[in-house]
Amino acid sequence: MLIGWQVLSFVALVVLGIISWLYYDKRYKKSETKVPTGYIWTEEVSIDPVSGKRERVYFNPDTGDRFYKEE
Repeated sequence: MLIGWQVLSFVALVVLGIISWLYYDKRYKKSETKVPTGYIWTEEVSIDPVSGKRERVYFNPDTGDRFYKEE
C-alpha cells in the first residue's frame, strides 16, 4: 500500500513537471526577430531593465497583445 502511494506521488510529480515545462512563461524568450503579422507600430519605446537595450512596442489591436522588438 505504501509503495503504491509513493509511485502515485512520483507519477504526479512527473506529470506536473511536464505540464510546467510546456506552459512555462515564455515572455522573455525572444526567439522572433521579425514583427509578427497583425502588429502595428506604436510610439512607445521602453528600456529593458535586464539588458538595458531600447525596445519598440508593437500592438495587435485584434488580441490586445504587445510585442517588444529591440531597436
